[in-house]
Amino acid sequence: MKHWIAIVVVALVLSGCSQKAAFEEMVDGTCTNKQAQLVEEHISGQIDAIAKEEWDSAYSFASPSFRMAVDINRFVSIISSEYGMLVENQGYEFNGCTITNNEITQEVGVTSESGPTNLTYMLSVKESVLGVDSAVVGETDTQLAT
Repeated sequence: MKHWIAIVVVALVLSGCSQKAAFEEMVDGTCTNKQAQLVEEHISGQIDAIAKEEWDSAYSFASPSFRMAVDINRFVSIISSEYGMLVENQGYEFNGCTITNNEITQEVGVTSESGPTNLTYMLSVKESVLGVDSAVVGETDTQLAT
Protein backbone atom coordinates (compact mmCIF):
# COMPACT_ATOMS: atom_id res chain seq x y z
CA MET A 1 0.00 0.00 0.00
CA LYS A 2 2.78 2.45 0.88
CA HIS A 3 4.39 1.64 -2.47
CA TRP A 4 1.26 2.74 -4.37
CA ILE A 5 0.94 5.93 -2.36
CA ALA A 6 4.57 6.78 -3.16
CA ILE A 7 3.96 6.18 -6.86
CA VAL A 8 0.90 8.44 -6.87
CA VAL A 9 2.78 11.20 -5.02
CA VAL A 10 5.72 11.01 -7.44
CA ALA A 11 3.35 11.10 -10.44
CA LEU A 12 1.59 14.20 -9.08
CA VAL A 13 4.89 15.97 -8.40
CA LEU A 14 6.20 15.17 -11.88
CA SER A 15 2.92 16.27 -13.44
CA GLY A 16 3.15 19.58 -11.60
CA CYS A 17 6.75 20.05 -12.76
CA SER A 18 5.73 19.35 -16.33
CA GLN A 19 2.97 21.96 -16.16
CA LYS A 20 5.26 24.46 -14.48
CA ALA A 21 7.89 24.20 -17.22
CA ALA A 22 5.29 24.45 -20.00
CA PHE A 23 3.60 27.54 -18.61
CA GLU A 24 6.50 29.49 -17.09
CA GLU A 25 6.75 31.64 -20.20
CA MET A 26 3.50 32.17 -22.05
CA VAL A 27 3.96 34.01 -25.33
CA ASP A 28 1.01 35.40 -27.27
CA GLY A 29 0.13 33.25 -30.26
CA THR A 30 -0.39 29.56 -30.86
CA CYS A 31 0.19 27.23 -27.89
CA THR A 32 3.35 25.14 -28.00
CA ASN A 33 2.86 21.40 -28.52
CA LYS A 34 3.48 20.76 -24.80
CA GLN A 35 1.07 23.51 -23.74
CA ALA A 36 -1.61 22.22 -26.12
CA GLN A 37 -1.13 18.67 -24.82
CA LEU A 38 -1.51 19.78 -21.19
CA VAL A 39 -4.56 21.91 -22.00
CA GLU A 40 -6.18 18.98 -23.85
CA GLU A 41 -5.47 16.62 -20.94
CA HIS A 42 -6.93 19.12 -18.47
CA ILE A 43 -10.13 19.75 -20.43
CA SER A 44 -10.49 16.02 -21.22
CA GLY A 45 -10.30 15.27 -17.51
CA GLN A 46 -13.11 17.69 -16.81
CA ILE A 47 -15.31 16.56 -19.72
CA ASP A 48 -14.82 12.89 -18.84
CA ALA A 49 -15.71 13.57 -15.19
CA ILE A 50 -18.82 15.51 -16.26
CA ALA A 51 -19.92 12.63 -18.53
CA LYS A 52 -19.61 10.25 -15.55
CA GLU A 53 -21.37 12.84 -13.36
CA GLU A 54 -18.38 12.81 -11.01
CA TRP A 55 -19.05 16.37 -9.94
CA ASP A 56 -16.30 16.78 -7.33
CA SER A 57 -13.72 15.66 -9.85
CA ALA A 58 -15.13 17.88 -12.63
CA TYR A 59 -15.21 20.87 -10.29
CA SER A 60 -11.56 20.32 -9.35
CA PHE A 61 -10.51 21.23 -12.92
CA ALA A 62 -11.97 24.73 -12.52
CA SER A 63 -9.65 27.63 -11.75
CA PRO A 64 -9.33 28.92 -8.18
CA SER A 65 -11.07 32.17 -9.17
CA PHE A 66 -14.00 30.22 -10.64
CA ARG A 67 -14.30 28.08 -7.50
CA MET A 68 -14.23 31.23 -5.33
CA ALA A 69 -17.18 32.68 -7.29
CA VAL A 70 -19.20 29.50 -7.95
CA ASP A 71 -19.76 26.76 -5.39
CA ILE A 72 -20.09 23.12 -6.42
CA ASN A 73 -23.89 23.09 -6.19
CA ARG A 74 -24.14 26.04 -8.59
CA PHE A 75 -21.51 24.38 -10.84
CA VAL A 76 -23.65 21.23 -11.09
CA SER A 77 -26.73 23.34 -11.81
CA ILE A 78 -24.96 25.30 -14.56
CA ILE A 79 -23.59 22.17 -16.23
CA SER A 80 -26.92 20.36 -16.00
CA SER A 81 -28.97 23.25 -17.40
CA GLU A 82 -26.61 24.79 -19.97
CA TYR A 83 -24.02 22.15 -20.90
CA GLY A 84 -26.04 18.97 -21.35
CA MET A 85 -23.95 18.17 -24.42
CA LEU A 86 -21.00 17.50 -22.09
CA VAL A 87 -23.00 15.11 -19.91
CA GLU A 88 -24.25 13.17 -22.93
CA ASN A 89 -21.20 13.65 -25.15
CA GLN A 90 -20.37 10.96 -27.68
CA GLY A 91 -16.91 12.33 -28.31
CA TYR A 92 -14.99 15.54 -28.64
CA GLU A 93 -12.04 16.95 -30.55
CA PHE A 94 -9.61 19.76 -29.96
CA ASN A 95 -9.02 22.52 -32.46
CA GLY A 96 -7.09 25.74 -32.01
CA CYS A 97 -5.20 26.57 -28.81
CA THR A 98 -3.99 30.15 -28.43
CA ILE A 99 -2.55 32.42 -25.78
CA THR A 100 -3.39 36.11 -25.45
CA ASN A 101 -2.34 38.22 -22.46
CA ASN A 102 -1.58 35.09 -20.39
CA GLU A 103 -5.07 33.69 -21.04
CA ILE A 104 -5.41 30.38 -22.87
CA THR A 105 -8.25 29.80 -25.34
CA GLN A 106 -9.00 26.25 -26.53
CA GLU A 107 -11.61 25.42 -29.15
CA VAL A 108 -13.39 22.09 -28.57
CA GLY A 109 -15.92 20.37 -30.83
CA VAL A 110 -18.36 18.15 -28.92
CA THR A 111 -20.65 15.56 -30.50
CA SER A 112 -23.80 14.58 -28.63
CA GLU A 113 -27.31 13.29 -29.34
CA SER A 114 -28.40 16.86 -30.05
CA GLY A 115 -25.67 17.25 -32.69
CA PRO A 116 -22.29 18.98 -32.87
CA THR A 117 -21.48 21.90 -30.59
CA ASN A 118 -18.45 24.16 -30.56
CA LEU A 119 -17.17 25.31 -27.19
CA THR A 120 -14.55 27.93 -26.50
CA TYR A 121 -12.74 27.19 -23.24
CA MET A 122 -10.89 29.93 -21.39
CA LEU A 123 -8.18 28.77 -19.00
CA SER A 124 -5.78 30.51 -16.69
CA VAL A 125 -2.54 29.50 -15.04
CA LYS A 126 -2.01 30.26 -11.38
CA GLU A 127 1.24 29.16 -9.75
CA SER A 128 1.95 27.09 -12.88
CA VAL A 129 -1.30 25.10 -12.57
CA LEU A 130 -4.06 25.16 -15.20
CA GLY A 131 -7.68 25.93 -14.36
CA VAL A 132 -10.84 26.29 -16.44
CA ASP A 133 -12.35 29.76 -16.11
CA SER A 134 -15.25 29.32 -18.53
CA ALA A 135 -16.62 27.53 -21.55
CA VAL A 136 -18.78 29.41 -24.03
CA VAL A 137 -21.10 27.70 -26.49
CA GLY A 138 -20.43 28.94 -30.00
CA GLU A 139 -22.10 28.55 -33.34
CA THR A 140 -21.68 25.29 -35.19
CA ASP A 141 -20.80 25.45 -38.86
CA THR A 142 -23.42 23.67 -40.90
CA GLN A 143 -23.21 22.93 -44.59
CA LEU A 144 -26.28 22.35 -46.65
CA ALA A 145 -26.20 19.58 -49.21
CA THR A 146 -27.09 20.89 -52.64
